Amino acid sequence: MFKNFTYFLLISLVFSNCKTEKPEVLSTANYADVINKEFTGDLAFETTSFVEKYWRVVGNTGFNKSIYKIEEQLVKAGYILEENATENDVLTYRIEKRPLKKPTWEAVNASIEFEGVKEEPLLSHATNRNMIALNSYSTPKEGITAEVVYIKDVKNISKIDVKGKIVFAETSPYRIYKAAIVDGKAAGILTYCNPDYLQPEKNTTSIQFRSIPHDSIRKPWAIAMSYAAKERLKKSLEKGKTVLNVKIKTNIYPSEELTIVADVKGTENPQERLVFSAHVQEPGANDNATGVGVALEMAALTAKFIQQKEYQPKRTLTFLWGDEIISTRRYVQEDSIRAKNIKWGISLDMVGEDTEKTGGTFLIEKMPDPSAIWTRGNDKHSEWGGSKMRLDQMKPHYLNDFLIDKFKAQGKRANWVVATNPFEGGSDHVPFLRADIPSVLFWHFTDQFYHTDNDRIDKVSKTTLKNVGKTALISAYTLLNADEKTAVSILSDLEKSAIARLNEELKQSKIALNKGDALASQIEIIEAWKNWYKQSFTTTFDLVSDKKMIQKEVENSQQLIDSISSTIIEKLKQE
Repeated sequence: MFKNFTYFLLISLVFSNCKTEKPEVLSTANYADVINKEFTGDLAFETTSFVEKYWRVVGNTGFNKSIYKIEEQLVKAGYILEENATENDVLTYRIEKRPLKKPTWEAVNASIEFEGVKEEPLLSHATNRNMIALNSYSTPKEGITAEVVYIKDVKNISKIDVKGKIVFAETSPYRIYKAAIVDGKAAGILTYCNPDYLQPEKNTTSIQFRSIPHDSIRKPWAIAMSYAAKERLKKSLEKGKTVLNVKIKTNIYPSEELTIVADVKGTENPQERLVFSAHVQEPGANDNATGVGVALEMAALTAKFIQQKEYQPKRTLTFLWGDEIISTRRYVQEDSIRAKNIKWGISLDMVGEDTEKTGGTFLIEKMPDPSAIWTRGNDKHSEWGGSKMRLDQMKPHYLNDFLIDKFKAQGKRANWVVATNPFEGGSDHVPFLRADIPSVLFWHFTDQFYHTDNDRIDKVSKTTLKNVGKTALISAYTLLNADEKTAVSILSDLEKSAIARLNEELKQSKIALNKGDALASQIEIIEAWKNWYKQSFTTTFDLVSDKKMIQKEVENSQQLIDSISSTIIEKLKQE
């Protein structure tokens, strides 16, 4: 009797331990909780570590290895090569191959030494992998030995005999290429031009990567210098004639352009899609191995949710990895029907920074709104810089405030700083916007290691990778499965943002008036924001199948903003 009871008890325990907890179905209510738990950052960081090892130019070894690394992980996650997929396959990918019009390029090695002087090399590729300007050719194996000519004012370069000499100037090599190489027949170029935001006197070994035109006839070369190397060279020149031996080894060869695209097919409206774009080229860790890694973990986690039947997107989710701006522009332009149904585009660029080391903060670069015309108050351009825009260039849409709200919520949850900047351009959000597709940029600035050879894996924060990846995915899932309830919620939040903005502009206009600015100018600003938000309210129609479902709510929001802006204008007139 006792033995039988013991046997029954053991069997019961075994079966109870074999029970698996049913996966939690994702919904708007729990996206944040589930994704915050499941997005570990491991794959994002591992991918970043792999990609950042290579100096990536489209078509070269490092670029292509990065593309195939992405493919490897997509396959592991369950994505099927498009040509082998059936109509029932939700997870697919393809690699697009196109011949390059110009050869690709990669650096192998380089060194610069003072001729006849026993000193450490002026520069070495082993410690400064950005020293060789893109498109530079190799020197002879023994190097080129020549006198250095310091051009203090580049406007005078044509007046100086530089034939057979090494031209040194404090500018970009591209700027003086024609005068030095084509016209002057110089042996080569040395330049220094690190901008102040790189803090060159602090980061003395940093070199910001540079380029020269591809020239298969003259086979030129150029070297970019660090602050420390520049100062050493100038001290030598002050003492008298300076002769350098420059050795460069590069590979220049025909290749093809690779772009990899992964799709998660929507169940109800598969023709409509959200696209995440992350460029592969550029040599840094933060720029942009981090974007590559975050997008890949987002794709892999989405595959996991789908395979476990936790999430099914109504619209299609697309991930695009390729050459910055070029691949995204082609994706938008080559298929007009597909482009028409791209609902949102988001650029992932420099999204993993350890800001304690790099400086700066995480930024959402907004679609063009009036802050890109009147930049005041809390609105500030980054040191990357932006040009003042016009009213006819505005892109009213709910996407700005929707994403800001989502990221601010994650910031509060994770004690993470989230900020914004007015539109500036320069990344993969631009092709979307030019095609009138709502798009923003996720990035960081100011980064004191931006485009330098000190942008390495030690400047990357796994925590930041997680925060960006989690919130991007939370936002994407919300939009992909948006319905009438979502539209009303977004509209309500947008109305609150509009009221907050108008009140802030009232405050800024009062300050401006007290400084003597014209009342008409301040009214113009209030009217611009009012109109921007009124038009933004109407864009929520794209979240529902019939705009009549939320027509009344949109009209109510517009009337409210009309009333508030009128009150604000009256207050300004009384100032």
